[in-house]
Amino acid sequence: MNDRLTIKRLDASAVDFDNDLLKALAYDAVSDAEIHERVKRIIEDVRVGGDQALIRLTQQFDHFESSSINDLELSADALRAAFEQLPKVMAEALKRSAQRIRTYAEHQKLSSWRLTEADGTVLGQNVTPLDRVGIYVPGGKAAYPSSVLMNAIPAHVAGVEQIIMVTPTPGGIINDLVLAAAHVAGVSRVFRIGGAQAIAALAYGTEGIPRVDKIVGPGNIYVATAKKMVFGAVGIDMVAGPSEILVIADGETDPDWIAMDLFSQAEHDEDAQAILISPHSQYLDQVEASMNRLLPDMARAEVIRASLTRRGVLVLVKDLDEAASVANRIAPEHLELSVQDPEGLATKIRHAGAIFMGRHTAEALGDYCAGPNHVLPTASTARFSSPLGVYDFQKRSSVIFCSKEGAQTLGRTAAILARGEGLDAHARSAEYRCESPR
Repeated sequence: MNDRLTIKRLDASAVDFDNDLLKALAYDAVSDAEIHERVKRIIEDVRVGGDQALIRLTQQFDHFESSSINDLELSADALRAAFEQLPKVMAEALKRSAQRIRTYAEHQKLSSWRLTEADGTVLGQNVTPLDRVGIYVPGGKAAYPSSVLMNAIPAHVAGVEQIIMVTPTPGGIINDLVLAAAHVAGVSRVFRIGGAQAIAALAYGTEGIPRVDKIVGPGNIYVATAKKMVFGAVGIDMVAGPSEILVIADGETDPDWIAMDLFSQAEHDEDAQAILISPHSQYLDQVEASMNRLLPDMARAEVIRASLTRRGVLVLVKDLDEAASVANRIAPEHLELSVQDPEGLATKIRHAGAIFMGRHTAEALGDYCAGPNHVLPTASTARFSSPLGVYDFQKRSSVIFCSKEGAQTLGRTAAILARGEGLDAHARSAEYRCESPR
């Protein structure tokens, strides 16, 4: 049996490159009809049944029995104890990462402002935090304390009063590192529930779980489907697809480094996508050789193999300018610029969730402790959306104050336009403030 890893190759000069690239990027993130109906029933069950439905569904899906919603909530003391029991090196790493995320987030805060015109009219904007947000943290196969920090800390910096975290605990098993992260990040309350039922509880509220204004955080297909269904009743961050990494390399970076960078996202799951773009065909060969040599020693080798075989791509371009053009078409979640002049190349990048500059900047640093948020747009949505940040937990309210003089000018203008739209009450309402309406 040939275990050699073979990755799809594309040449940007080929006539059918655009179509081949689209096929390589294609991923259907839409849940099928059966999952859609199942999630719909779960949401309705929680809306009607409240806490009792949550208790029953938690027992059914997570095999964790409880007699009341109080059994599903973890106290602040439990979160603190989880942190205090961590090995010192882990606790320090968690605090250091949290501080870096918080420092970066502080720079994102929006501020209220006012503009006063010559006649005394004042225009402006009030910036206020959301009252309450919900954070979904995956459990089960894997636990992600980094997701707790990345979702909760920007909300905390924004001034959100209550941060409600939900996380499944299959079989009743609790991940202490996740709870410790919740303590460090300033989470208000934690409930050990997951899946579509947790999303429903956050969106509509139950007797024991408060309704939130916005839900953030990643999850499986049931969680993603539920988030799409409750949107409108509550805000959501995004419906995230599989993890992605795109590396542009000029051929001078150690091939082993690039191979491992591609592995770092491929190991998430079989649907993750890793792409390398280079103007040097020989370098693509070298990186592929490195991947084949390094893969057998990886703990998640089979997941990496499946990901790279199904969705991995090596792209040959004529130069770095063309590499940037292809990257903009892909609009990746993570983009590494492993080149001599990353700043120069970055000026040509318009669409990317996060840009990692230079040969020594591994994407993995951004996942944990660099500071910028690791919740990023996937599936080419970086064309129109941005990383999660403090601004996602703040609202902007327009402010208008008309002086007596300002009401004259604005009133007449508004009345003309209102009558043009056939809205007489609008026109007269504006004219009442005018000393000479006609």
